[in-house]
Amino acid sequence: MKGMILAAGKGTRVRPITQSIPKPMIPILGKPVMESMIELFAQHNVSKIMINTSHLAEVIEGYFGDGHHFGVQLSYSYEGELVNGEYVNKALGSAGGMKKIQEFSGFFDETFVVVCGDAWIDLDLTDAVRQHKKLGGIATIITKNVIADEVEKYGVVVTDTRGKVASFQEKPSKEEALSTQINTGIYIFEPAIFDYIPKEHEFDIGSELFPLLVEKHVPFYAVDLKFQWLDVGNIHDIWGVTKDILDGKVPGYRIPGTQVRAGIWLGIN
Repeated sequence: MKGMILAAGKGTRVRPITQSIPKPMIPILGKPVMESMIELFAQHNVSKIMINTSHLAEVIEGYFGDGHHFGVQLSYSYEGELVNGEYVNKALGSAGGMKKIQEFSGFFDETFVVVCGDAWIDLDLTDAVRQHKKLGGIATIITKNVIADEVEKYGVVVTDTRGKVASFQEKPSKEEALSTQINTGIYIFEPAIFDYIPKEHEFDIGSELFPLLVEKHVPFYAVDLKFQWLDVGNIHDIWGVTKDILDGKVPGYRIPGTQVRAGIWLGIN
């Protein structure tokens, strides 16, 4: 199966860290957050992976290479333009980046998974794809239920009784939120999705593509699944995620080194 990792953003909410490190390369206990996503893809036989890059693209490509160390095949799509002999970053948005790849190579010729490169998850991707195919829509959003106090941090997904997406709310207040089902940035698509994405144009999945599908009455769905999801959206999140892992609140996240006593791990030297 094929997949894509979105890694072209500037990570403005995580500055000044992202002035020298692209957001997907932010380390959580020494491991770049995107490395865990590649490992998850490999576990679920998503072996051909495209990564779109722009800001500090060379750091990402230099670290991951062709992917053979992770048991996958990695390819990269740089988003930028040549100006006066120098490349200038020019991100195309999450959907625009997908379209560029498809126009150039026709890479997405089967059901494919798209994830953000700045989160750690332990989602059963195999089951998620199975549910997508059972529903039969052009796209599936993997959602998660959060407490009402947290909805204002996320895009809220509103569905009918069958799980068909009816509308969206972008970071509503808890009083205005019509749902506690939030968009996790994990998507499953059919190749027909490209009929709804313009060429050579900045275009976003959550704020533009999905509202367009709703407007045109194209059937697509949201599936709420239970899984752990650690999002490094801002500086505070990085510390919070690290603390939760060290406090044992994230079962399954491998902590490097040797635990010498409760909450304390040591590495060599």
